[in-house]
Amino acid sequence: MSIRIFSIETSGPLASVAMLKDGEVEGMKVGEFKVTHSETLMPMIDSLVKETGIPLEKADAIAVSAGPGSFTGLRIGSATAKGLGMALNKPLIHIPTLHAMCYNLLGSPGFLVPMLDARRGHVYTGIFSFVLRADNTLDFEIYQDSCVMSMEELLERLELLSGLDGNPPPVVFMGDGLFAYHEMIEEKAKFPFEYAPDEAMIQRADSVALLGQLFYYHGMTVPADQEAPDYLQKSQAERVRAEKETQEP
Repeated sequence: MSIRIFSIETSGPLASVAMLKDGEVEGMKVGEFKVTHSETLMPMIDSLVKETGIPLEKADAIAVSAGPGSFTGLRIGSATAKGLGMALNKPLIHIPTLHAMCYNLLGSPGFLVPMLDARRGHVYTGIFSFVLRADNTLDFEIYQDSCVMSMEELLERLELLSGLDGNPPPVVFMGDGLFAYHEMIEEKAKFPFEYAPDEAMIQRADSVALLGQLFYYHGMTVPADQEAPDYLQKSQAERVRAEKETQEP
């Protein structure tokens, strides 16, 4: 069965969109660094359609990076995907952002650990790996699903998991959390580790589409009007407001 997926990624500082058919990227557009996604997303989509000559109506579904990540970015991506899905009568595919990041390194050995800065010494993170089975199929293993965790706890869990293997492959870190916490990793990590290459370091729409294709094949879609981001925690403004309310007499 031929499958074409259009994807939207707005969870990080670089927005991107992609069109993928049967595992092959037909086109991808990437926005400018830290330029407001609301300004760039629709022009990028128009540009992708013009360059590929493939109208969005030709897609079987729309995959959207659903979080965690930038609160504003996730809202923009979700609203755009919902609007397009409802206008074109297409189902949406809800893609966990950290899972899609691992697909930047599809098939890589060892633990894959995406990290997005959640502030206050915490990261949005998870612990994943690709496991090659005896029948040559590739499974995506989840040791810790998407969550908010302190860096100290993450390093402790990785040390424990790595210690279960007498000769563990390197843990591969990726994501913008490295900008804030790479010094802590260098200082405190007691297990072999490395960093993802630049092209695989951050969120990408082609990886969202690749995972979206798998989800679509297994019937994992949602009606457009039911899509909602996974924030995992309250926004900074909500946390500040809640703290003020607890301090008021």
